[in-house]
Amino acid sequence: MRTEIFICFQFKPIFLGTVNPRSEMAGFRRVANSQKCVRAGGRHSDLEDVGRDLSHHTFFEMLGNWAFGGEYFKEEACSMAWELLTQVYGIPEDRLWVSYFGGDPKAGLDPDLESRDIWLSLGVPASHVLSFGPQENFWEMGDTGPCGPCTEIHYDLAGRVGAPQLVELWNLVFIQHNREADGSLQPLPQRHVDTGMGLERLVAVLQGTRSTYDTDLFSPLLKAIHQGCGAPPYLGRVGAADEGRTDMAYRVVADHIRTLSICIADGVYPGMSGAPLVLRRILRRAVRFSTEVLRAPPGLLSSLVPIVVETLGDAYPELQKNSAQIASVISEDEAAFLASLQRGRRIIDRTLRRLGPAKLFPAEVAWSLSLSGNLGLPLDLLELMLEEKGVQLDSAGLARLAQEDAQHRSQQAEPVQEQGLQLSVHALGELQRRGVPPTDDSPKYNYSLRPSGSYEFSTCEAQVLQLYTEDGTAVASVGKGQRFGLLLDKTNFYAEQGGQASDRGYLTRVDQEDVLFPVARAQVFGGFILHEAVAPEDLKVGDQVQLHVDEAWRLGCMKKHTATHLLSWALRQALGPGTEQRGSHLNPERLRFDVATQAPLTSQQLRAVEGTVRDAVAQDEPVYMEDVALVHTAHVPGLRCLDEVYPDPVRVVSVGVPVAHALDPGSRAALKTSVELCCGTHLLRTGAIGDLVIVGERQLTRGTTRLLAVTGEQAQQAREGGQNLAQEVE
Repeated sequence: MRTEIFICFQFKPIFLGTVNPRSEMAGFRRVANSQKCVRAGGRHSDLEDVGRDLSHHTFFEMLGNWAFGGEYFKEEACSMAWELLTQVYGIPEDRLWVSYFGGDPKAGLDPDLESRDIWLSLGVPASHVLSFGPQENFWEMGDTGPCGPCTEIHYDLAGRVGAPQLVELWNLVFIQHNREADGSLQPLPQRHVDTGMGLERLVAVLQGTRSTYDTDLFSPLLKAIHQGCGAPPYLGRVGAADEGRTDMAYRVVADHIRTLSICIADGVYPGMSGAPLVLRRILRRAVRFSTEVLRAPPGLLSSLVPIVVETLGDAYPELQKNSAQIASVISEDEAAFLASLQRGRRIIDRTLRRLGPAKLFPAEVAWSLSLSGNLGLPLDLLELMLEEKGVQLDSAGLARLAQEDAQHRSQQAEPVQEQGLQLSVHALGELQRRGVPPTDDSPKYNYSLRPSGSYEFSTCEAQVLQLYTEDGTAVASVGKGQRFGLLLDKTNFYAEQGGQASDRGYLTRVDQEDVLFPVARAQVFGGFILHEAVAPEDLKVGDQVQLHVDEAWRLGCMKKHTATHLLSWALRQALGPGTEQRGSHLNPERLRFDVATQAPLTSQQLRAVEGTVRDAVAQDEPVYMEDVALVHTAHVPGLRCLDEVYPDPVRVVSVGVPVAHALDPGSRAALKTSVELCCGTHLLRTGAIGDLVIVGERQLTRGTTRLLAVTGEQAQQAREGGQNLAQEVE
């Protein structure tokens, strides 16, 4: 399972009702799992707490059990958790405390007395059952989305000696509300259970330690850090007792090297935006504590990678597979940051000498030192360096500079495509309550190749099941000039997914074929395909309509999608069979392909990739497509599939080889041509691609290269333009 950056929530589509009804996930009713989880940014960030106490981590392994659609709820969840902790794990009952949601009058939420009474019925003393408000016991994944009250199980580290010292062990969340964009809370159509218990904290309890850092998950790392640096051994001190913050530095380095190793193994590299920027911040924080507090020589961090692999590699084989790459990335970034850190320290010292006593550190200098400025020092590190010198940062001035920078970036940024009309979780719940079946979109594959080489796309007759206004309100009819959403029993429109742009076109009423309703896009929500259209005349639920896709647009997408498969296969031929796709997007104009790379691609490699694609195009190979049971696609050497949830049955696209032969493990055909799991629309023969030219190549982050390519006449023009330029240069 891949690492979930910030907060793990892979079952969100079930909560929102948007899960593909044909996927395995749609059949989940109760699940127990363990997942890698990184919380270092956004609403649930633990980064600032790591090192300061004995229990917080940026990376941890989350143990969870889930119930969907009311499979079980509060009573069963609490009972199973209590039984596991007290009877299976043997944790003394008098060391456990629980908390529950005490209500929020401002939000109109009553106290969760049901959870309180369940704990009391299980034998938890009333003195160990505590009530807290929304800050502590109402869980939200973000500013919007599924949420609900939670009840937490805490462990008393003091063990009946003095005042209780409680640490959260297990959080049981009851997903029953949805936070709307306007801030209001609405009940979800179905209730769910989402629980999470950190493996590290559980191990600490079971091994009888007061700290997760004293368990065998961390002790090998702490020992290796001591051996590699000039600091005293780790003693587990915190706060004022931790003189020089030595033990804090031990914890920071031990935690961060685990996070770095896990993320890099999963293809997330330190970078300049999003999750890569957070990882860069973590790496630089670890370097600073390693070198400045622990006095470790350069290279300590990368030397710890084998310890992480030894500790976690059996559970996560990708660590063993990528250990050399992990160490290389960490070593390179550490060397670059050390140079910046030394220079930054000199600038700080020089600035402080100019400041009078009790003055704030200038925001302009801090900004130039930060990740947003020139030297790339994380702001929390900068504040910590100043705190150690007894100086405060001009936070107000820094916030002003950050706001100005954000405004500048927004003006320079590319325009973001409109989100379009949406089916909310409530609209989806109403459709499911009424028993409305998901949209049959199999007619999107109804096209054929004429003897002349042109394509014939079939129309589709359908019935209007539901209409929606722009704000998502379900209505029985729409009028002239109105922009609306349209739900049909079936469609031949391709809804945007899998990196392929949505179809566009028009529809007509069966009884009035000279009036066209333009359809701008189609999107899928939980198996229901919503068409976004404009009404030239009235349209009502129950009307029969005929759908026509924009044939030129669709054909352009088909050319680019088949070309994308050939490009992926050609990259594996040039770079090796282990080459991984990181993402793609295509429309009739061009295709974008992100690929995992150890280094920037050379011009020779790019020419080889283009040549491989052009050979396949020149041979005008047939493209075979077939729906097969998902189980039949397992263990096929060379079969390409991305890290995503596939429907069952799943569509297989094979170039030059019939699907049945390609899926025969003995044939090894998938190693010799492009064979992928894909729901997109494709050409029936490769010759229509015409040509392919890579017109752009750049590093998105270390380890990921983005390619831009064009096909057909555009490719020929690009090729001729390049040849003319080369001749002029000569």
